[in-house]
Amino acid sequence: MTSRAKDFEELLARVRAFTQDTLIPAERQVEADHAIPEPIVQEMRDIGLFGLTIPTKYGGSGLTMEQQVLTTMEFTQASAVYRARFSTTLGLGSQAILHNATEEQRERYLPRLASGEMTASFALTEPAAGSDAGNVQTRADRDGDAYILNGEKRYITNAPEADLFVVMARTDPETEGHRGVSAFLVEAGTPGLRIGEPDLKLGQHGSNTSEMYFEECRVEADMLVGHTEGIGFKCAMDGINVARMHVAATCVGQAMRLIDEALTYAVDRKQFDQPIADFQAIQMMLADSRAEMLAARAMTLETARRIDAGERPLGDMSCCKYFGSEMVSRVADRAVQILGGAGYLANHDVERLFRDARLFRIYEGTSQIHQFIIAREMIRGAQNSADA
Repeated sequence: MTSRAKDFEELLARVRAFTQDTLIPAERQVEADHAIPEPIVQEMRDIGLFGLTIPTKYGGSGLTMEQQVLTTMEFTQASAVYRARFSTTLGLGSQAILHNATEEQRERYLPRLASGEMTASFALTEPAAGSDAGNVQTRADRDGDAYILNGEKRYITNAPEADLFVVMARTDPETEGHRGVSAFLVEAGTPGLRIGEPDLKLGQHGSNTSEMYFEECRVEADMLVGHTEGIGFKCAMDGINVARMHVAATCVGQAMRLIDEALTYAVDRKQFDQPIADFQAIQMMLADSRAEMLAARAMTLETARRIDAGERPLGDMSCCKYFGSEMVSRVADRAVQILGGAGYLANHDVERLFRDARLFRIYEGTSQIHQFIIAREMIRGAQNSADA
């Protein structure tokens, strides 16, 4: 085993112990308080969870995509709220900077993001822009050596906690679609930036989202990502593609936890003088859940290896996110069914995990958007083969 492989195995073991010994036992406190205790966030920093996707040159772990996926599958066996605390740094925040920013911008922010000193957040979604990412209405008008931002963002994960926002804003109002959109680095506390109250949500309590308002918000021109206008969509996709793989891995981790909860209950719970695990109906639900989880795991790992090999399999990346999010929703539903009345009560973890799972089919592209991407990539592949 190489020293690098050994280092990764040690990280994986540390994350596994942290998940089982610290994260899972604190889940109910997080749910009740709608917040992750600061000592746990600090331990996340100490382990290096904020820097998994950032190269060692900038203080991160520099993990391969396969290693990122394997690590994610470990810590997401605990509440998905924990992952959400640093996920916007790992994908949407850091990757936009890593692949598109100037070297000065990278050196200024990536080390602080990797250490967890700063939390990044990504501000794209608006009242009229979500799945239609090119319909950004927030304006960024040039004013000498600065830009003046005006507009509204919504559903912004970690907005109340974030120190740095990657903000999509339209710099060219005459150009329709994403070509007129640019990316800006906006620090929390910038005059003219106002963060709304945390949203009340169905699940994932403790992962805060909120609206953002830009009201004559003055941002220096050197905070334009890459010092280049019109690359906002590329910045977004560089982060979203990483985030989609992480969401797929998260769905696997959540499914593993749900299956464990359902299996433990089925073995312990007795009806008609025998464990309900002996009943064929229960066994079929357990078997379906296990098979689908393994399929999502294999799909995600294989696609991660292809990415590490230099490929950019957009359709298959969408397959991972689409299948994984739909899979974990089915697994969560079966887990509630296996527990029966107990699964519907808030004093059992399955009820909370069921609510948390519903979001995976919406963010980082809805299931319907991914169906479109998958079909589009299939058709392009067939057309290219025909032209060759």
